[in-house]
Amino acid sequence: MIDHRATVKRILISALFFLLLSVGNKLSAQDGKVIFQNTCASCHSVFKDLTGPALGGVTSRGPWTDRKKLYEWVHNPSKFMTTDPYTQGLKQKFGITMTAFDGLSTKEIDAVIDYVEKTFKAGPPTTGGTPSSAAGGQVMDEKDNSILYGVLTLILAVVALIMLQVNSNLKKLADDKDGLPAYEPIPFYRNKSYITLLVLVLFVIGGFYIVKGAIGLGRSQNYQPEQPIFYSHKVHAGVNQINCLYCHGGAMEGKHANIPSVNICMNCHMTINEYTGTAGKLFREDGTEVNGTDEIKKIYAAAGWDASKKQYTGETHEIAWTKIHNLPDHVYFNHSQHVNAGKVQCQTCHGEITKMDEVYQFADLSMGWCINCHRTTKVNFGGKNGEDGNKFYSIYKKYHDEIKEGKRDSVTVNDIGGTECQKCHY
Repeated sequence: MIDHRATVKRILISALFFLLLSVGNKLSAQDGKVIFQNTCASCHSVFKDLTGPALGGVTSRGPWTDRKKLYEWVHNPSKFMTTDPYTQGLKQKFGITMTAFDGLSTKEIDAVIDYVEKTFKAGPPTTGGTPSSAAGGQVMDEKDNSILYGVLTLILAVVALIMLQVNSNLKKLADDKDGLPAYEPIPFYRNKSYITLLVLVLFVIGGFYIVKGAIGLGRSQNYQPEQPIFYSHKVHAGVNQINCLYCHGGAMEGKHANIPSVNICMNCHMTINEYTGTAGKLFREDGTEVNGTDEIKKIYAAAGWDASKKQYTGETHEIAWTKIHNLPDHVYFNHSQHVNAGKVQCQTCHGEITKMDEVYQFADLSMGWCINCHRTTKVNFGGKNGEDGNKFYSIYKKYHDEIKEGKRDSVTVNDIGGTECQKCHY
C-alpha cells in the first residue's frame, strides 16, 4: 500500500503557500493606496483639482508620458521646473510648488500611479457626502478580503487534516488486509503534529489581528459625529468664503484652534435669520434633509436672542459641540507653530473642509503620518541670502551657507530636528 501522507502534506503546503502569495500580492496592490493617502491626498484628488491638480490620467498629459521625468519631478520639483514650461504653468495656476518627495522610490511612485489610474478608470463615486468622496473624490477600493482569506485558510487546513486522517485509516485497512502489523491511527485531536500546526496557525492569525488592532488603537479617522446644530463648513467657508481664522482665531496665535463662541455666530446671524439655499439643499450624512432656518433658530436659543424684538433675553445655554479631533495626552501639538510659523494650510490636516457639510476627521493623525509630513515639508528659509524668510531660522547658518553654495535648494522640518522625540512628546 502506498503511503500518500507525504503527497498530501506537499499539497497542503503548496495550497498554504499559494494563499499566502495571494494575500501578499493583494497587500502589495494596496501599497499605492496607502502611499497616496499618507503622502498625496492632502493636496491631490483623483478626480478634481484641490491644492494641486487632479491626478487622474496624469500619465497621459504633459511631460508625465515619460515615467522617468515623473520620477525627477517627484524627487525634486523645484529643479525640474526650471527647464519645464508645463510645470511652470502649474505653479502659475495653483500658486505653489509641489513638495519634494526624494524619499519615495521609483517602485513606490509606480504603485501610486497604478492606484490612481485604476481608481480613475473606475470612475468617480456615484453618491456624495461620504468621507471617502469628500476627502478627495476617491473611489473606495475593493473591500478588505483579509477575513475571506482567513476563512479560506481555515477551510483548507480542516480539509487537509481530514484527508490526512482518511489516508491514515485507509493505510491501516490495507495493512490489515495484507496481514501486515499496523498501529491504531492516532485521532487528529491527539496528534502532536496536527496540534502544533493548529497552534502555529492560530498564533499567526491572532498575532496579526492583535497587532493590527493595537496600531489603530485610539485613532478615529473618518469619525463624524452628529453635532447639536447642523453647521455647514461648505456654506460658510466654501460658498461664503469666510476665513477659517475668523472663527478659529486661536489657530494663528495659540496652541488650540478653539471652538468659536455663540457670539461669533451672532455677529452675522443677528441679521441673517434664514437660510436662503445659496448652497442648495442641506443634507445630513444619512440623507435626511436639514432645514437651515431651524438650525439658525437653535443659535438664537443658545445666545438668548429674540429675533422678533431684536434684543437679547438673557436666557442663554451652552452649545454642547462634540470634539472631533483628539490627540493622546502625551502628544504636544501647537496650531500657531504650524499655521503661523509653518504656513501650513488647514486642508493639509483637515481635508477639503470647504466642501464638507458635516465635518469628519480626514487624517488618521498617527505618529507616522506626522513624521512623514515633517520629513517632506519645507520650512521658510527664504532665498539664497535669507531674504523674505522666517528670521527664526537665521540661526541655522550651516543650511543658509549650503543654500548659497547651491548644495541644497531647501530645508525640511526634519533637517531642523522636526522628527526628534522631544519635539512632540512631553
